[in-house]
Amino acid sequence: MVSVIEVTTPTTSSSEISRSQSPTPGKLPGSPKPDTDCPKSSYPTILTTSTGQPTEGLSASSSQTLVTLPKEGSDLSTHDAKTEATASKATKGIPGSRSGPNTSRKRPVGPVTRLLQEGTRSRRQQQQQLQQHKSRPDATKSTIAVNMTALVPRDGGDGNAESSNTLLLPSPPPPPPPKTAAATAKRKLAAAAAAAATQRRAMAKKLHNKVRSEKEKRVDHKRRVKAWLKKVDADLGPIPLDAEGAQEPVHRQSAHTVIMTRHTPEFLRARSSNLSLRSLALEQSMTIRPDFIVNGQMDAKDVRPEAFTKPYLDFMTEYPTVFHAVDYFKQKLLKAGYTEILSRDNWEGKIQPGGKYFTTRNGSSIIAFAVGKAYKPGDGIAMIAGHIDALTARLKPTSTKPLNHGYVQLGVAQYAGALNETWWDRDLGIGGRVIVRDPATGKTEVKLVKLDWPIARIPTLAPHFGLRMTGSGNRETEMVPIIGLDNSDLRSTSTSPSSSSEPQPLGGQGSFISTQPPRLVQLISKQLGLSDPSAILNWELELFDTQPAALGGLDKEFIFAGRLDDKLCSWAAFMALLHAKNRDSDGGIRLVALFDDEEIGSLLRQGARGNFLPITIERAVESLSARAGVAFGPGLMGQTYAGSFLVSSDVTHAAHPNFSQTNLAGHSPRLNVGVALCVDASAHMTTDSVSMAVLDRVAEMAGCVNQRHMIRNDSRSGGTVGPMLSAAMGVKAADVGIPQLSMHSIRATTGSLDPGLGVKFYKGFLDYWFEVDGEWRK
Repeated sequence: MVSVIEVTTPTTSSSEISRSQSPTPGKLPGSPKPDTDCPKSSYPTILTTSTGQPTEGLSASSSQTLVTLPKEGSDLSTHDAKTEATASKATKGIPGSRSGPNTSRKRPVGPVTRLLQEGTRSRRQQQQQLQQHKSRPDATKSTIAVNMTALVPRDGGDGNAESSNTLLLPSPPPPPPPKTAAATAKRKLAAAAAAAATQRRAMAKKLHNKVRSEKEKRVDHKRRVKAWLKKVDADLGPIPLDAEGAQEPVHRQSAHTVIMTRHTPEFLRARSSNLSLRSLALEQSMTIRPDFIVNGQMDAKDVRPEAFTKPYLDFMTEYPTVFHAVDYFKQKLLKAGYTEILSRDNWEGKIQPGGKYFTTRNGSSIIAFAVGKAYKPGDGIAMIAGHIDALTARLKPTSTKPLNHGYVQLGVAQYAGALNETWWDRDLGIGGRVIVRDPATGKTEVKLVKLDWPIARIPTLAPHFGLRMTGSGNRETEMVPIIGLDNSDLRSTSTSPSSSSEPQPLGGQGSFISTQPPRLVQLISKQLGLSDPSAILNWELELFDTQPAALGGLDKEFIFAGRLDDKLCSWAAFMALLHAKNRDSDGGIRLVALFDDEEIGSLLRQGARGNFLPITIERAVESLSARAGVAFGPGLMGQTYAGSFLVSSDVTHAAHPNFSQTNLAGHSPRLNVGVALCVDASAHMTTDSVSMAVLDRVAEMAGCVNQRHMIRNDSRSGGTVGPMLSAAMGVKAADVGIPQLSMHSIRATTGSLDPGLGVKFYKGFLDYWFEVDGEWRK
């Protein structure tokens, strides 16, 4: 009888077996020393694998080899031939093994130990053996009968002959827990969570490094900027207010440039210009641009002209028509704390000392004024007056024109001196105001519209035809803008004279929109968000150059823009009012009036010849005197006008580099130097010796340079709003202008610092006029 102990060949490598079980020669690993007092029958029969795992529960598909050991007390010689052959085959080639029975001599290493150390020869052999056993279900286990004398020494390795037929194997480790579906899912979830956590940690670390790098860059940038600002502030003093009055960036410039604007024109002519806005742009890229709120405490000397360059460019680009300009000024005034007062309202009790107000007329003229906190009835007024209309081409009441070789054209009429030679081949947009009535409520209102992409163009003639490119210059027949194409007449098959390929007008017969190009009506309706074009009752539209205002020159010393005459001086005067001082001790009134229709003589009610300015002043003084308990009448108004001063502000001509015959030595102002006091011997200007002395004193107190302008005797002078306003109110006055090139061109030129220089001077006038006037009354 033999007892079968199943010893399996593991699928692990032989190196793993060697590391886990390193047997002592002649002794099985982990076998204890037998106790001679214990009977042999007490030794249990152990079923185990070579890795120490129990053989219980082995699958039928296992390819592991089984080793059969003799049972206690059995006769080894009774093994049959098959068992002996199998044992010989199993132990063949194993060092120290004997294949024959009755082997009595001591063997150095047991064959089972060798068998356990060797294991499977290769993974390929295991796979082949597995396939063979799978194909033989009846032979899934190979039993090998091994003679005990062939496995262990007779004395058990320790001289005890009683233990020669006893084999003790190491105790197996506990079995692994069964793999259930829930456990597998739990492990997968844990693995996914661990992977996600690892990914989050990696992303967080990457983000942390990036933020840390950016923070270090910002700290280094701020350190360099602070050092640079400290150096600049040491030379230039405090930072100025921004140009827009609230949230426009302040641009810095080198001290050298600002100091130059404070020298005399003679000194400036003696040295080369170094107004490098290219360097300024580099400085601005490193400068922290704080936002400033108008506080009314800045001195005119502290105003930096370069701070107003970009805001002026934006204004010129975004607000092309007189209606858009007035709307721009209204929004700025409201933001600065001004209150609108309507002309048809009663002003009594609405105006008080320390208050700030504005009123408009026709949507194209505006007057704004600030009352001093210490105002007393009879105090004078510091006034600046200008105009905001510009040369343009306005749409005719019936702007529809017949198709001309497939071209859709627009009927326009020149305003003042527009449609001149500079209007040819320009990209023209359309803008203005539209009168709209809501059919649901019956309310009528005014809406502004701006089509700021190139819609219209006045094409020149190619020189190949032998004529001038502008023909004879006929503004009615040769300067008709084209706004589209319509070749529907080519597809018309009707020959009836009553049939027409002309686009059908919109609206009913006699309506306004029936007199306008249908496609233009539809486009404007869409821009205004009107579902029914018939809601348009009328409009007042004009053409304008769509090219944005821009800086030019090697060092960006120039401004190239349309409509400089006169959205230049008017914008500077308006900004000066926003930045004027507001001290508790100030009396009087500071006022800026911007008019329409100056280019055509100021003859309309919104023009300077109308009563807009005088009536506004009288109503304001009346309200203030009633509050103070002072009787209002001609005497009080005469006292007010006698203590007032008017600065008539309009652009003037700069010295021309190519037409020196138009320049007058000592009287031709330069760009980027300062405003010019304009004088005319024929009284087209209001300036006289007294007003020149007053404004030169103002310039001295404000840190400005005043230039001079006068035309040659063989030239013709233009006009301003100064003479008519001065005559109407009887106030002292002077004409002041910012120089420019190419006046009345569709695109003109001025200096890049000139808008800011104008603000600087006009602010000085509003701040110091009453102080200068006091010097004359001592």
